[in-house]
Amino acid sequence: MGVSDNNEVLVTTKVVVDYDRASELKAFDDTQDGVMGLTDAGVTKIPLIFHNPKNSHHDESDDGSGSTQLSVPSIDLVGVAEDPATRKVVVEKIRQACETWGFFQVVNHGIPLSVLEEMKSGVNRFYEQDSEVKRELYTRDPLRPLVYNSNFDLFTSPAANWRDTFYCFMAPHPPKPEDLPSVCRDILLEYAKEVKKLGSVLFELLSEALELNPNYLNDIGCNEGLTLVCHCYPACPEPELTLGATKHTDNDFITVLLQDHIGGLQVLHENRWVDVSPVPGALVINIGDLLQVSFHVLPVYFICKPISQWGLVDFICTLYTLLFQLLGLKCEEC
Repeated sequence: MGVSDNNEVLVTTKVVVDYDRASELKAFDDTQDGVMGLTDAGVTKIPLIFHNPKNSHHDESDDGSGSTQLSVPSIDLVGVAEDPATRKVVVEKIRQACETWGFFQVVNHGIPLSVLEEMKSGVNRFYEQDSEVKRELYTRDPLRPLVYNSNFDLFTSPAANWRDTFYCFMAPHPPKPEDLPSVCRDILLEYAKEVKKLGSVLFELLSEALELNPNYLNDIGCNEGLTLVCHCYPACPEPELTLGATKHTDNDFITVLLQDHIGGLQVLHENRWVDVSPVPGALVINIGDLLQVSFHVLPVYFICKPISQWGLVDFICTLYTLLFQLLGLKCEEC
């Protein structure tokens, strides 16, 4: 037994000594193929750069048994613009959801289902392009009209996440159409326009939930800076070793999130990780760091778990950001 343990220690030590993280990070980034490239290559073991500390995402007092017993509030927005009584009820539901969860889903929000489905299809088309085409767009220059890479913080985070991302700043100065990929150009512009309108409505309702003038949050510019962030989480051969997105909050006013049918998003609520199950036609609203203090809530943490089955998981986040972020100085993950 003693010999076996010593050998195990020696093997473990050798692996740690031989592991040159900086070189592996650079080699991965230099391929410009991202995580999709690993999946397409048929890897059966994920590189060490993606290994997260064991159970680091479940370090809260969570036994996992409550994840299916709780659900993020769902709020129906039908009639909020026409019926004062309905609007009052909706505002109260939003206030309660913000104070207790920091998250809620909205249905009947005004964005056609066809637009949501085409947005998901457009993101899929982008990621399913040939590697040679995507490499032309791969960059770590935050001032490019569209930024595509794997992990914004690849060289600074303790562990890389199992995902690829592209993002573009859509307001107040949208990119030129010709600067966007042709496979998703039209839908990016249309979706941003639709979410911008929804954002104005949400900020009105949030203002009223804070017992302020309905125009308050819009008037101070909460709806001016808008960023589209489109994540792709390819199938992972060892999902128990990594995450699609580690535990984090969003450094913005609100995030409007469109997820596909597979899911994987989890929210930390009362020390339990709760699944945010996809609802057809629904959008997930996250109260970001810049509004959480107004609702007197603790930071709202969430993660995204990778999947093992074949396919892609797409999360499309629309961030209402501070205008200084539009200069490319900072872009937080969702």
